[in-house]
Amino acid sequence: MYLLYSICSFLTVIALIPPLRKLAINLDFVDRPSSRKIHIEPVPHLASIAIFLGFIIPYLAFIDWNQKSIAILIGSLLIIGIGLIDDWYKTKAKDFAAWPKLIVQVAAAAIAFSAGITFEGFTNPFTNEMVFLPTWLQFILTILWIFGVTTVINFMDGLDGLSGGISAIAAITLFIIALSKGQIDSAIMSILLVGATLGYLIFNKPPAKIYMGDAGATFIGFMLGVIALDGAFKQVTAVSVLIPVLALGVPIIDNLYVVAKRMLAGKPIYQADRSQMHYRLLSAGLTQKQTVLIIYLMSICLSLASIVLLLINI
Repeated sequence: MYLLYSICSFLTVIALIPPLRKLAINLDFVDRPSSRKIHIEPVPHLASIAIFLGFIIPYLAFIDWNQKSIAILIGSLLIIGIGLIDDWYKTKAKDFAAWPKLIVQVAAAAIAFSAGITFEGFTNPFTNEMVFLPTWLQFILTILWIFGVTTVINFMDGLDGLSGGISAIAAITLFIIALSKGQIDSAIMSILLVGATLGYLIFNKPPAKIYMGDAGATFIGFMLGVIALDGAFKQVTAVSVLIPVLALGVPIIDNLYVVAKRMLAGKPIYQADRSQMHYRLLSAGLTQKQTVLIIYLMSICLSLASIVLLLINI
């Protein structure tokens, strides 16, 4: 059944991207080259809509409608909506203000929290008793996690096939974790995201025929954050809390470095530059393909480390 879910998501994305690509060209909804970007010709956007529908249609078809699924739908719509507005501004060589995106992304995370998608606490490794955190702390940690993952996946979207591939690796890892814990909802969400990202990669591999833009990257990040909270973070010990962090280790570590560097330089953290890992590897003389493969390998290694932590049951 999980294979069926993934295939449904994969085929939905593959079916939707060609007409959306034509629509983007007709609307002039394209990403134009710049001094910071790698591509030399305009590339259509709107793959975000295919990814969103590729995930949400089978998700709502296969999962029982409840408060959680409705919260995920509403939160996703908010993320996609504000992301498309941001992408539209970028196609016109304009900058969309950061604060509306911040407000909407935090609101989406808050909606997830209201439906019970939250970091409740951890298991004491010495007594095996669950330590529940105060509600206010649960709220803060939930918002920080979902918003943080949403942001780091978006920041990694700088090379053809990079963000989609990293997200697929993370989703596969979260799927394995959910299966091992018997968490059916999280496993379904993970495998649907795997199908959606792999379908997108068919068209985003170098040279990319279409981009997902901020809308697609932030939606994927939002869902990865939600899946981890709803699955991998449930009843973890003080050490195994690292399992979902390692699953998303490459974008988290890289973007902590990027944010720190921008803050030290007195720049806004949302101001785009070439400080991300993939740009640094390109500057070191690697090709785009070599850079993407190296980051894939790093992500796989950290994902395997998270699975090892899971297996030894710390």
